[in-house]
Amino acid sequence: MHPNVPRPVPGPPLIPGPGPQQTDPRAGIDEAVAGLDDLDTLPPAEHVDRFEAVHTELTVALSSIDKV
Repeated sequence: MHPNVPRPVPGPPLIPGPGPQQTDPRAGIDEAVAGLDDLDTLPPAEHVDRFEAVHTELTVALSSIDKV
């Protein structure tokens, strides 16, 4: 190594993804479950789509909870 060549200085590690969560994950869970409230008014053919949407919302809400 040459004495006049500057050496790179390590910095803090980069943390990918969004910053700290700003909302309460329980609110997302409550909102997702509320998607089932009017299920009895829908034709059975639409139940699967509703269940899949609620499942997706629950997955997102639960994955945002630390140490789970």
